Amino acid sequence: MKKLIIATLVSATLGAAAGPAAAHSNVDLIVGVAPPPVRYEPVVAPRVGFVWVPGYWDWRHGHHYWVRGHYARYRPGYVYEPARWLERDGRWHYSR
Repeated sequence: MKKLIIATLVSATLGAAAGPAAAHSNVDLIVGVAPPPVRYEPVVAPRVGFVWVPGYWDWRHGHHYWVRGHYARYRPGYVYEPARWLERDGRWHYSR
């Protein structure tokens, strides 16, 4: 019986830890509401070792939410691809 209880607790702990990671997966989102126009943001002076990530419209709590542009640390071997909204058949597809 002790082994069953321990196995259940371990399983529940691992499942809870995996939840937040799954929330940031690269899954497309489809909504029926077009995003607002992209906002203009002045780009702050360049910083050595960083790349500029432009602002974008994210989908949070059932509506569009503006995420401001920011600098991210440069990672050799990686290519930045911005989030984007594409209209297909009257529906808006969001890809992070």
